[in-house]
Amino acid sequence: MAAAHRARRRSAGAVVLLVTTALVAAVLMSFSRSVAPHAGAAAVAQTWSDEFDGPAGRAPDPAKWTLETGGSGFGNRELQYYTNSTSNAALDGQGNLVITARKNTDAGLGCWYGQCRYTSARLNTAKTFTQAYGRFEARIKIPRGQGVWPAFWMLGNDLGSVGWPGSGEIDIMENIGREPHTVHGTVHGPGYSGAGGLGAAYSLPGGRAFADDFHVFAVDWSPNSLVWSVDGTPYKTLTPADTGGNKWVFDHPFFLILNLAVGGDWPGSPDASTSFPQTMTVDYVRASSADAPAARPIRGIGGMCVDVAGGSDADRTPIQLHDCTGSAAQQWALGGDGTVRALGKCLDVAGGSTADGAVVQLYTCNGTNAQKWTHTAAGDLTNTGADKCLDAKGNSSADGTRLQTWTCTGAANQKWTVG
Repeated sequence: MAAAHRARRRSAGAVVLLVTTALVAAVLMSFSRSVAPHAGAAAVAQTWSDEFDGPAGRAPDPAKWTLETGGSGFGNRELQYYTNSTSNAALDGQGNLVITARKNTDAGLGCWYGQCRYTSARLNTAKTFTQAYGRFEARIKIPRGQGVWPAFWMLGNDLGSVGWPGSGEIDIMENIGREPHTVHGTVHGPGYSGAGGLGAAYSLPGGRAFADDFHVFAVDWSPNSLVWSVDGTPYKTLTPADTGGNKWVFDHPFFLILNLAVGGDWPGSPDASTSFPQTMTVDYVRASSADAPAARPIRGIGGMCVDVAGGSDADRTPIQLHDCTGSAAQQWALGGDGTVRALGKCLDVAGGSTADGAVVQLYTCNGTNAQKWTHTAAGDLTNTGADKCLDAKGNSSADGTRLQTWTCTGAANQKWTVG
């Protein structure tokens, strides 16, 4: 289900910071490592990371992170005061960043409700790193207890100029302490913000708690989709079609945020069962940028090319065989997500049908199995949702022959060469 929670995640003080930093160009850190791509995926290069190497007690690297401060409640009536002290955010000397939420002992710290009851930390990369698209991941051991709220998330770099939610928000991982087995992945944008955010929850099998061990939380972001995963297991895909006609605002650079909140409208306040201090331990944060797969012709029976009829990018445009012309309607990119794309849209089995003779068409990419394909070593182009092959109707190689899905037979009208 979608996470129905807070109205927004920023304070007035943060807006002042971000109005300034929104104008700062993205600073991409050196390509220090390469990341092995998944089988069939496009080449991937690591663009930014923090491995949190350093001596115990050192503050987070200021060349990578800005520590926010304040006790405004951050739009959610949170109870903590964010400090820039190493008592709330510091390296542990074991290759981790530890964000610590504590009971406050400083009578001089004021929060929106009076003297602050807790302190914690919130870090962002607004000044140092922003990126559009790619893979964003962190390996984190979260805290436990009623009223704690750890998060790994992103905000659009235009927050200072367009405001929230117009800038967009991508929550890669959020947990509230009363749900020890569950994390949430959510987006917020115009018309789908706050309690109307779009996303899903993921629960560990066997009743295990996320606070018991480290887990890898990631989102894979492309122009037409966001895919959330935990420990390499995808659990939610969102596309522009899921916004109900509202604007898809995930088309520009975002910056990263790590924080550990205490209390707030969604998690509620700590109670007698909650012990302090609580820690959010971060092993690493990494960003990678996948190179776009090359667009190439797909040739079938008689050397004819797979073609979008009339070169139209309208939904439900038929897919056919055509003399090879080199046009954009015949340039197909086989993505690492299983899609086959041309003209900005996906090769699709109409209605998600699994029947022989199902029509193949061009359609807005939506992450369904009707748009997942595998090109085999034998030359079959198989729709994984139906376990059937792309097929030239009637075993024909004539110009204009419609393409369909059919039980795989190994016949020439089901053999395809990419490139």
